[in-house]
Amino acid sequence: MDSVRENGAKLDKLEHAFEAVAAYFSVLSEPTRLRIMHAICEEEKTVSQIVEELGATQTNISRHLNMMHRSGVLARRKQGNQVYYRAADAAMVEICRDVCGHIAAQMDEKKPLRGDLLRLMPKSRGKKRTV
Repeated sequence: MDSVRENGAKLDKLEHAFEAVAAYFSVLSEPTRLRIMHAICEEEKTVSQIVEELGATQTNISRHLNMMHRSGVLARRKQGNQVYYRAADAAMVEICRDVCGHIAAQMDEKKPLRGDLLRLMPKSRGKKRTV
């Protein structure tokens, strides 16, 4: 019974860490944010370029960009009246790539969705994708 209490106490101490991890992963919990990561994982783009590529409203894209910036996933810089965004968290980009590759590997190769998913995140330079 003491070991159960000890494990419970250890988990209680880790609660803050678990909440931080959940918050980190929540950035990826919305399809528009995944699409944004795809759009800028290789190079920085202006808000206008992202809006055009994703075919969404500027208001919607700006809301997601601001949330992703506040969470530290994206960096931004202003040049004149343009705001540029780029991926600032290499781990997040790799998580996206890895999850897309993992899901694609589980799909039947004959299904067109598999190929679309494999193209979702461009390959990282120097890292071979295993699927």
